[in-house]
Amino acid sequence: MAAIEAADLRSPITRAGYEYWLRKKGDRVFPARADFDPLLDEPKLSRNMVLVDVERDPLDFRYRYIGTRVRENMSAEWTGKRMSEIPMQRSPNPIWQHHLWVLEHRMPRFYRPAYLGPFKEFKFIESAQLPLGPAGGEIEMMMVFVDFLRRSTA
Repeated sequence: MAAIEAADLRSPITRAGYEYWLRKKGDRVFPARADFDPLLDEPKLSRNMVLVDVERDPLDFRYRYIGTRVRENMSAEWTGKRMSEIPMQRSPNPIWQHHLWVLEHRMPRFYRPAYLGPFKEFKFIESAQLPLGPAGGEIEMMMVFVDFLRRSTA
């Protein structure tokens, strides 16, 4: 699952999520979680948002929040679970590797994997994975905007 460029995002949701992150980031490398209140700032986007905590020692990623649109279109409820607990997401799975890339490069990552959930009308998931953390500090969380691309638009 190769990364794509921000300019190649097809979904208005992932583009809007990335633009929201950029507005909050300003001149910093990445914004802090405290800079956001997506339920008030961008309530429509929050349905397609996922918040992932970064855990260290050992490294893992825990789903803190999964928006309603994402939960509706996935085959399982992962809120509160660590990626290491989900067979199709633990290392060295590409999803894990994209999270790791964001940590190592301290930059957003965009990708469009095949959709593997229960609904046949979707072909791809488009994702904008955006780092969050204190100024000059480590990434503590990732804000991910996810959209489901139908076969007719993919």
